[in-house]
Amino acid sequence: MIATLLALLQVVATTAQTTPPIPAPTTVPSLPSSGGPSTGVPLAPQDWSGLPVLRMRRSATTQANTSTYVHGEVLAGRCDKAVRTESGWTLTLDLAVLATPQGRLRRVTPRAIDCPTVEQYAAGVLVGTPRDSLDLGDPQGDTWYRTSMTFAWTGN
Repeated sequence: MIATLLALLQVVATTAQTTPPIPAPTTVPSLPSSGGPSTGVPLAPQDWSGLPVLRMRRSATTQANTSTYVHGEVLAGRCDKAVRTESGWTLTLDLAVLATPQGRLRRVTPRAIDCPTVEQYAAGVLVGTPRDSLDLGDPQGDTWYRTSMTFAWTGN
C-alpha cells in the first residue's frame, strides 16, 4: 500500500516537473480619456493664495444639516481632522473652484486633508449650489476661485 502511494507521488512529481509554467497575464496599458466630462478643463493651480475668494449670496446648501455626514465620518474613524471648540467640533475644508461667467462650476478641487469622503462630499455640496447664489463679479472667462466650507456640530 505504501509502495503504491509512493509510486503515485513520484508520477505526480514527475508530471509537475515536465508541465510548462503558466504564462503571466499580459497587461494592457490604460488609454487617456477620450472625450470625458473633464477633457479640456484645466487643473487647479498649485498656489491658491492669489485666487479671488468665491463669495456666496446665500448659504451654499438648502440641506437641513450638511454637518451630519461629516460628523458621521469622524465618528466612524475615517477622518481625524475635526477640531474641538467650546461649542463642539468643527472641520474646515478649502476648495478651488473653476467657474464660468454664467456661474456654472466646471471643476471643484478640494484641498487634500486625508479625508477623501469628506473632501468629495464638500465638493458635491458646492456643486449643488444654485448658480444665482454665487457672486462672481464680472469675469471675462472661466476663472479659478477659492473658498472654504466649515462643518460644525455639538457633542463629544
